[in-house]
Order: sequence, then C-alpha cells, then structure tokens
Amino acid sequence: MDQINRAETQPVASTPSGDLRGRREGPANVFRGVPYAAPPVGSLRWTPPQPFPAWDDVREAADFGPSAPQAGPADVADIVSIGGAPEPTSEDCLTLNVWAPAAPGAAAPVMVWLHGGSNRMGAGSLPFYDGGAFARDGVVLVSVNYRLGQLGFFAHPALTAEAGPDAPLGNQALLDQIAALEWVRDHIGAFGGDPANVTLFGESAGGLDILALMTAKRARGLFHKAIVQSGGGWLPATPLKTAQERGVSAATALGLDTTDVAALRAIAPEHLTSVEGAFGPVIDGRLLDCDPISAFARGDFADVPLMIGVNSGEDSLLNYGGGLKRFGQLIKPNAKLARLYPEANGDEEQLIRLGFRDFAFAAPARWVASRPRRSKAWLYAFDYVEEARRKTMPRAAHAAEIFHVFETLDHRPDGAPAATDTDLAISAGRHARWVDFAKSGAPGADWPAYVPADDVWMVFNDTPGGEVKRGWWKAALDHHGRKGGLLILLLRTRDRLRGLFSAKVTR
Repeated sequence: MDQINRAETQPVASTPSGDLRGRREGPANVFRGVPYAAPPVGSLRWTPPQPFPAWDDVREAADFGPSAPQAGPADVADIVSIGGAPEPTSEDCLTLNVWAPAAPGAAAPVMVWLHGGSNRMGAGSLPFYDGGAFARDGVVLVSVNYRLGQLGFFAHPALTAEAGPDAPLGNQALLDQIAALEWVRDHIGAFGGDPANVTLFGESAGGLDILALMTAKRARGLFHKAIVQSGGGWLPATPLKTAQERGVSAATALGLDTTDVAALRAIAPEHLTSVEGAFGPVIDGRLLDCDPISAFARGDFADVPLMIGVNSGEDSLLNYGGGLKRFGQLIKPNAKLARLYPEANGDEEQLIRLGFRDFAFAAPARWVASRPRRSKAWLYAFDYVEEARRKTMPRAAHAAEIFHVFETLDHRPDGAPAATDTDLAISAGRHARWVDFAKSGAPGADWPAYVPADDVWMVFNDTPGGEVKRGWWKAALDHHGRKGGLLILLLRTRDRLRGLFSAKVTR
C-alpha cells in the first residue's frame, strides 16, 4: 500500500536520460529542476550548451534548480518586485520544470515558456509561472531557465578566435532555449506530452527571443506554434562587431587582460552581472545570418500559427532605469502626436508614454502579424486592469497579462490586492484562449485571424472572452508604422551590405 501511495504522490517519469521522481500537486504531476544541458561552468562558460550525462538511479525532481546569475536596473533595490529571481542563483542553471496532467490520456499538447526580464533577470521557477492551471486543462507546461546578461549574450574577439568556424557566437541564451526545445522533442513523451504539438510562448525578452528563434534555421521544426506577448518586433539585433566591442569594454571594466580567455572564464559571475549592458540576439552569421527584422521582412521565418499582442500600458517599462528620460529624447511631443493621442490631453509625459507603447510594441506587433504567410496570425491588445488597482493604474502594465494567462493573480510579486471574483473570471477567459491555441492552433472561432485589410484585433477588456475590434489604435499605429518602415529599410540595407562584404572575404 505504501508503494501504491508513493507512486501516486511521487510519480516517476522514465525519460531517455533516466528516471525522474516528481510530486503530485492537485491535477498536475510536477517535475522541477530537470537538467536539459550540462552546467555551463569553467571551460564551458560561453560555449554552446553540451548534453547532460544520463543517470542510472532515480533522480529527485522535487525542487527548482538555481536561477541564472542576474541583476536589474541600478535604480531598483529589489528586482524580485519587477520579475527578477531571488537567490539562490548559479551558473549551473540550465534546468527546466514540467507540469503534466496527472490523469492519463492521449498525448497532450505542450507549451514551452520563455520568461521575460530584459534577458538580464527572471527565472522559469517564479511562482506566477506555475503551470498547474495548464496541466488541469490538459496541457503539459514546461518553463525554462537560460543564461542571462553577460553570461547569456556575450561576444569577445578572444572567444571568436577560440571557436570553430561554424560555432555560434554571442547567442548563448538562444542556444540554451534551442537545447531546451530539443530536450522537449526527445523527452516530453515520458510526461504524456506530444512532441509534434509544441507551442513556444514568452513575454517581453522571452517574446523577443522567440521572434529571433523563428528566423533561426537551427530552431526550425522544434516548435509548431508561437505566442509572442509584448515582444515588440522592431528592436534591432546587435551586429557581432558591436557585440565584441561591448565584450572588450566589459572585460576592461573588470580590469582583465582582454586576450586572456582563461581569465575571462575565471571571473566570478557576480562581477559579470555588475557590468551594465543591453542583452539580446546577436547577428553572428552562424545562428542568425541577418537581423530577425530583415528576415521577417523578406518572409524568411518559421511559418507557424502565431498569436502576438501587446498591453495598453507597456509604458510602465519607462518607470525604471531612466527610461522616461531616455525615450523622451527620441520622441518629441508635438501637435501631431497630440492629435494622435487626444486621451493624453496634451500632457507631454503621456504623449511620450503612448508613443513608446505604440512604436516599441503595438506597431511592430501589427507589422509582424501582417507578414504574408501560409499559416494564420492573431493579434491582441490586453487592456484589463484588476478592480482594486484601477485608481492608481490607468492601463494594463507591461507583463500584466502573465498573471491572467497562468491564472496566478494571487502570486503577483508587487504586493497587489487579492483578486476579486470578476478578476478571476476574466483570467479564466484569457487562460482559455491560450489553451485553445495550444490544442487546436486557433484561439477560438470568434477571433478572426489577422488580415491587414480588416485590421482585426481581439481586445481583452472587461468582457470575459474579449471583444473583436477593427482598426484599434489605427491612426497612431499607421503613423509609427511609417517610421518603422524606414528602420526596416535601413536594417535590410545593412544586412545586404554585410552579406556582400562577407561574400568578398570568403572568395
């Protein structure tokens, strides 16, 4: 009898790498801290992820693995309040977590979650990414830890010289994400998941990374649908030359000999995370042969069903790291902006904030959804604020939709009031859309796919299922779209020139 009870409360999954013992939690069998690649430490720092050795005995999978070493904006004392991970952190961070339906059945759809955090903070283990609601509804949820900051997007001439001729450079985090997807392909059947029905979804930096992965040939076929939440689409990737210059500057700031690879690999992680930087995909000519924006513009991307959207208050990002001042130098409030945003009542700060939302997030999302494709795309705007927060929060902040998608409103990190029954009902409706998409490849029969001529959005507001709207924010997005077109032209020209130069060098 004890063995039967243990089998029910501590389920064992027999994977190709070895047996894992998890825990039964309500409707889910949960396996935490599962290694999907070898620890990227010592001589493996900044190398592509290597296979994790198989094991013989049953491996315990009750506890989350450490989060990646990380740091947030210098002006934020507690990064946990804005989505960062608490200690412990460690370079030995390449683990993932699985929530699988406890009740046996047909092979379940799989959703793989890439957390946000500017590619410098966060973890798949944070409580608001709990996958229990997905497992309850028949989906296997996988959340992933990957390298961050200077450990996740670091290039340096000494590392380039050391690498093989085809080895990817500067994109360690993207390679980790690909390794996690390969693990899902090879192992998820042991948890009842269908490796032929994988939805990759992520928010903010996680969404931005997904757009890059959609253009990376190495990632093709590893996921079959994608959801990009507040991932923008027009943030340019970093050319390898620039990334290497940043790497040299980081090494110099740490007082290191910039030709000594061993010294670079010996520096303590906390010293690396102390060096500020911008972290994201690198155009290395190996994993990414051009800017993902250029690839989308020329139609060279994974043609899979796509949901993509934004929140109405993305400008909450400007509250940290001097963002409002920096963006205010790029967009000058004027009479034209005032006409585009009458709701700002001429307030210059509000014009900057709304302009930021639409140029950095909404217009790029609409542009990505409008790319010609055989598969379909669906576009949304999340515009719901919980009842207890409406007096202080006029719009749905960046990342606000996450707690609805996961149905984890009472696990918010910012000390928000308890969710009301109305809030919970709204969450159930939002969560159901994501589940429907994972199961069928469409988020509901009442939500039309995006066609530029119709400009159809699903606006998630006070209506439980959301409302179909046409031409949402159209005048402002058309204005920013024209500016975005110039950016896209510049990036495509840069990529063509880089390609011509590379061809001459290799001849």
